[in-house]
Amino acid sequence: MHPHQNQILILDFGAQYTQLIGRCVRELNVYCEIFPFDVDAERIREFNPCGFILSGSHASTYEDHDTRAPAIVFDSGVPVLGICYGMQTMVSQLGGEVENAARHEYGNARVHCYVPSCLTGKADRTLAVWMSHGDRVTRLPAGFEVVGTTENCPFAIIADASRHYYGVQFHPEVTHTVNGKELLSRFVHDICGCGSDWVPESIIRNQIAWARAQVGGDHVILGLSGGVDSSVVAALLQRAVGDQLTCIFVDTGLLRLNEGDQVMETFAAHMGVKVVRVEAESEFLDALKGVVDPEQKRKIIGCLFVEIFERESRKIDNARWLAQGTIYPDVIESAGHKHGKAKVIKSHHNVGGLPEDMGLQLLEPLRELFKDEVRRIGIELGLPEKMVYRHPFPGPGLGVRILGEIKKEYADLLRQADAIFLEELHKNDLYDEISQAFAVFLPVKSVGVVGDNRAYEYVIALRAVETVDYMTASWKPIPYEVLGNISSRIINEVRGVSRVTYDISEKPPATIEWE
Repeated sequence: MHPHQNQILILDFGAQYTQLIGRCVRELNVYCEIFPFDVDAERIREFNPCGFILSGSHASTYEDHDTRAPAIVFDSGVPVLGICYGMQTMVSQLGGEVENAARHEYGNARVHCYVPSCLTGKADRTLAVWMSHGDRVTRLPAGFEVVGTTENCPFAIIADASRHYYGVQFHPEVTHTVNGKELLSRFVHDICGCGSDWVPESIIRNQIAWARAQVGGDHVILGLSGGVDSSVVAALLQRAVGDQLTCIFVDTGLLRLNEGDQVMETFAAHMGVKVVRVEAESEFLDALKGVVDPEQKRKIIGCLFVEIFERESRKIDNARWLAQGTIYPDVIESAGHKHGKAKVIKSHHNVGGLPEDMGLQLLEPLRELFKDEVRRIGIELGLPEKMVYRHPFPGPGLGVRILGEIKKEYADLLRQADAIFLEELHKNDLYDEISQAFAVFLPVKSVGVVGDNRAYEYVIALRAVETVDYMTASWKPIPYEVLGNISSRIINEVRGVSRVTYDISEKPPATIEWE
């Protein structure tokens, strides 16, 4: 988006950990980007990195001959760090040899460092690392020496100090590698000479200057949902363009308890952001009447949202820009990676989801940032911590947490139950340990006893999961006492609920949301 003085380029060969490498480098306050390995040399030249990191891969150097680093990597004269497959392709491309290992290595290992190196520091130290490879280097190219070995891997760390080429057979980016961050820091700071200027204050300063230059005197529209990304965009653009920003907040009637009022309070009352609140509950409920199929519900909610948003946008004069909360993982995942790279491909709702006939240009001030960076700058911009660190909430809102047909009565019950659940998690200091927690409304009735009378009322299911990447998730063991208290409060305080259950399904096979 704009030039950075100190930057690292990560070439992605398709490893599941590539984004993790990027996040680690950014946490060292160094700017980096991730490009697919077969990117044009011209684009690499334009980026002008201080160093390259070559990621791991599911490929094999002697089988996948086209999965190679571009020649410019080794012609550019800047340092290179190869990680796992990245090290193997570097060795292979520079004249060494790689073959299938007799023993594959997965899991914890210990590397003994024999010689001193800029990458690992002094000799005679042992590093606890995480291995995951089936191939291994059998002969080094000219100029390289062995820095460290494991019991099964004679070339665990290699270096060509004169050309600043380094290779590690393990994964320094994962937490299981104890000194991994120190090793990456030595590479980006000491070997590549990058300064530590990628910090929240400078990110905010850069993005404000960039947004002002883009927008000029035009007006910007932002769809505000109360979620982390759109909230941070609103706070950032308020600083950048002030009155030229109008936020449209569509209250679908499928939001959590008091959420609409909280959004207005935070942005309109405290931050002086211009927010148009559209009360659209009846429009959504009418459109969803009688619909039970989850996909159809999602489609109706999505289309109606866009329709209402467009309708309100047209009332704003001089609007030339549509701001969106697209973040860096969305950009990477939507980059159309081919077979050799990221195996999981999805088209993200924020990228390219804009109706073409709106005639607005896209403004995406967060598209360089990972989620943890978005949160950090949100705090720096003065947003409430509760908003910045809140759990993800799906676009269709409670529409995918009310199973079957959506009715106002169901949404009202669910809102109250969900609020009690989250309130108790906060009260017991459990909320921040959980990646996502929510209540689900089940359209089945169950017999219960309320007071002295038998009641035939609805069921609420509670879901709480822990996850790193949302691709897999484990259910969160919540103390029985806390669960008992949540259940008792919901049944006593929410009229119409007679039973509460706790969902202990893993993902996979179950998804995180119920629909």
